[in-house]
Amino acid sequence: MIELKHFTEEDIPQLISWIDTPEFLVQWSGTGFSFPLTDQQLIKYLKEANKEDSKVHAFKVIHLESSKVIGHISLGSINFHNRNARMCRVLIGDGDMKGKGLAPFIVNKLLNIAFEQFGLHKVSLAVYDFNTPALKLYQKMGFHTEGLIREASRIGDDYWNYYEMSILSREWRSLLNNIGRENLG
Repeated sequence: MIELKHFTEEDIPQLISWIDTPEFLVQWSGTGFSFPLTDQQLIKYLKEANKEDSKVHAFKVIHLESSKVIGHISLGSINFHNRNARMCRVLIGDGDMKGKGLAPFIVNKLLNIAFEQFGLHKVSLAVYDFNTPALKLYQKMGFHTEGLIREASRIGDDYWNYYEMSILSREWRSLLNNIGRENLG
């Protein structure tokens, strides 16, 4: 179905092509980057990423049947002492792959890396309150809503709210046992 491989400089042009408005950039990355997204911003992002002790691991999403890079996902703010991290920058950028039910598999692959490979205890995320498909996905995947952060991001003259959500390793394992790994990639 899909696999995650570390995001590299060769993947930068594809990612930039998917981020086409300032609003979408904020929805994808929060305030981590500025519009327009550039090679330089992503090279800086990658400089300390994807090493054994990195606080960020960025991944490209590869659709196995077509061998195409179809998206991006990151595990950031990794704290090995407290055994937690943040899932962020989740994107299915390839228009032909949107709406195909791949998102649960992508999220599960990242959670597998977080909990099995890195031995983390908790993964959290932020999702804007208007992003109903993502909210439903994260709830389906076992994430719990910890709270609503009101008017946290300024976009032009508007302010956006986001939900803080998280999942613990034991909750993820219970979900896998209940519905089976084959249903989550």
